[in-house]
Amino acid sequence: MSMTSPDRIEMSLSQQQRLEHLIRAGTTAQQLVARARIVLLAAAGWTNTKIAQRVGVCVDTVRKWRHRWCVQPGTASLGDAKRLGRPSSFTPVQVAGVKALACQPPEASGVPLSRWSCPDLAAQVVADGIAASVSTSTVRRWLAEDAIKLAVPVLDLHHRPQLRRQGRLGP
Repeated sequence: MSMTSPDRIEMSLSQQQRLEHLIRAGTTAQQLVARARIVLLAAAGWTNTKIAQRVGVCVDTVRKWRHRWCVQPGTASLGDAKRLGRPSSFTPVQVAGVKALACQPPEASGVPLSRWSCPDLAAQVVADGIAASVSTSTVRRWLAEDAIKLAVPVLDLHHRPQLRRQGRLGP
């Protein structure tokens, strides 16, 4: 087949075997499988149009992955690029401070609570000057990143006769 792309792919036998292994592995993400197929077909001399038809993607996608492989040959080039996004509003030190505070009992901070809740923790972070403001959902997300769980209050239903009368509690 004629080669119309300026990005000609040449790969070693070990690179080819690595890509074929990724394609055959049952646990490889399908995005990575498609990218590996694109690169292998490009190395075999297929045109971008034929590759796009075979893999089921648009021609621009084929161009993108062919070019990335040419710039940096290897499976690392098939991964997603780091996305910029919005810069973080909080420093790693502030996040660590919130997590450290969550691991201490509220009494250690002079708060008259038996356990932290995310709203209480967010308010204490502001009161302690760790951050100027922080939302409850942000605190919850930070704690979930490290699997930090705040104590969940347990309802003592035996001391709630109104629930028993309403039929919400067994005999």
